[in-house]
Amino acid sequence: MRLLHTSDWHLGRAFHRVNMLGAQAEFIAHLVTTARERGVDAVVVSGDVYDRAVPPLAAVELFDDALHRLADLGVPTVMISGNHDSARRLGVGAGLIGRAGIHLRTEPSACGTPVVLADRHGDVAFYGLPYLEPALVKDEFGVDKPAHETVLAAAMERVRADLAARPSGTRSVVLAHAFVTGGEPSDSERDITVGGVASVPAGVFDGVDYTALGHLHGSQAITERVRYSGSPLPYSFSEADHRKTMWLVDLGADGSLEAERIDCPVPRALARVRGRLDDLLADPELARHEEAWVEATLTDPVRPADPMARLSERFPHTLSLAFDPERAPEEADTSYARRLAGRSEEQIAEDFVAHVRGAGPDTHEQAVLRDAFDAVRADEAVREVAR
Repeated sequence: MRLLHTSDWHLGRAFHRVNMLGAQAEFIAHLVTTARERGVDAVVVSGDVYDRAVPPLAAVELFDDALHRLADLGVPTVMISGNHDSARRLGVGAGLIGRAGIHLRTEPSACGTPVVLADRHGDVAFYGLPYLEPALVKDEFGVDKPAHETVLAAAMERVRADLAARPSGTRSVVLAHAFVTGGEPSDSERDITVGGVASVPAGVFDGVDYTALGHLHGSQAITERVRYSGSPLPYSFSEADHRKTMWLVDLGADGSLEAERIDCPVPRALARVRGRLDDLLADPELARHEEAWVEATLTDPVRPADPMARLSERFPHTLSLAFDPERAPEEADTSYARRLAGRSEEQIAEDFVAHVRGAGPDTHEQAVLRDAFDAVRADEAVREVAR
């Protein structure tokens, strides 16, 4: 069976104020064309269809168009909700849409109920594990500790129990939306840390022929059978070195697997340039970036006049401008932004405690802070569901 694995469409998302809807529509057309021309038997979409719980109307219309085009193609599609989606909204009409061969899996309680498709070698069971917010699904899965690993492990127990009851030789595919240990993140993913831990081990998915992951925006193979498709379009400059692709996966009769990366159409290359303004404007090596979307970091000791206007004369698609002035080795780094760069909200809070009283929080206090951040994030998730 030939699968086309994609995820993280983020319909409705902009890139530094650039409307990406046209590029997203071009990707949908490319997806449908690839499915038709490469003889795909099933399309799997591993979450974050939309960029937010209540997407703009134009994004909903594009999603509707995608569903119609996939249904008209006659290629079954299995799709789960991600942490950016409203599972309840995405799942509206799932039963009716399923009659057209578009199978939406947004309910945690249905993790062990697969979509079963068949080829000439027999059945393939597709299990959809939507994004599982630990605080919201711990009761459903009967776990004491609300953590990503515990709820995913409990969901996979249901998958394995169902698979064990099926005829010998039934192949299996799991769709999941999670941060798996060993994955390389980028700046454009929303933090899903719970209890100080964001990732789960790949071993959670042992025993499955293929795990189609979503959440991380870089295409990557955690193991031969556990892979991220990545987002089809870039959503931050941290993705400048990404090759945007989908996975074309051939699942053999015996569960053997071959995977090929299919490139996605990207509207414009990304470039990150750094240096003094005059050097950036004169360097012939940067000519290749003149038509790219550019993030420029200026290192001039004194902020130059009209930097964006001057940069745009050479790089008309400059979207982001930052300053990181060169400093003498003995000069203190007083930049607030640099002090916070790369630090989590919890670490920033711990730094604040240390600043106020002269000593950082002890183990108990760290746990209190961690629980507070987890509670706020869970409350935000509940509010999104209720909106």
